[in-house]
Amino acid sequence: MTQPDYQLEAALAAQGHIRIAGVDEVGRGPLAGPVVAAAVVLDPAAIPAGLNDSKKLTAARRERLCEILHASAQVSIAEASVEEIDALNILRASHLAMERAVAALDPAPDFLLIDGNLIPAGLRCPAEAVIKGDGRSVSIAAASIVAKTWRDRLMVDLAQQHPGYGWERNAGYPTKEHRTALQDLGATPHHRRSFKTVHKILYQE
Repeated sequence: MTQPDYQLEAALAAQGHIRIAGVDEVGRGPLAGPVVAAAVVLDPAAIPAGLNDSKKLTAARRERLCEILHASAQVSIAEASVEEIDALNILRASHLAMERAVAALDPAPDFLLIDGNLIPAGLRCPAEAVIKGDGRSVSIAAASIVAKTWRDRLMVDLAQQHPGYGWERNAGYPTKEHRTALQDLGATPHHRRSFKTVHKILYQE
């Protein structure tokens, strides 16, 4: 199994870039909760071992790496709310969360490595889109870990307020458990009304 590495960052550093941030988001697929983005500038002399696509790591490993990243790197986290997702659409809201995460980095980065095939329109510095970047770049992998850890914790908290949907297990994704609860219990304020599954349940005849 290939692991992400520092090659993209090293090539950019060789071109004179000093502060290179990896940027990723999580939560585009769930029926509930915000979309969360993180931007991470790693210290080249203190890159944590074991960085990888957050989906390939256990929750315990993500938690530990997230703790190490907050201590050794510059980390920024931002959200786009359910209301913004419904107003803008999920892609634009994802990009808005990325833009917010990047804008909160201080000092500002001078280059961005963005997971995916699109570059958000509102960014203020040069950027490169990296398809499957969380499996190629340690900076993007770090951002994916930070964003997923943050969002998973948030959904566990929301699960305490809205029991029955299994958010502490499914993080709002459309599992059978979640869809059944949505049918039986109805939608919460944290459900995305613009998503077809939620819309159909809310407005069924």
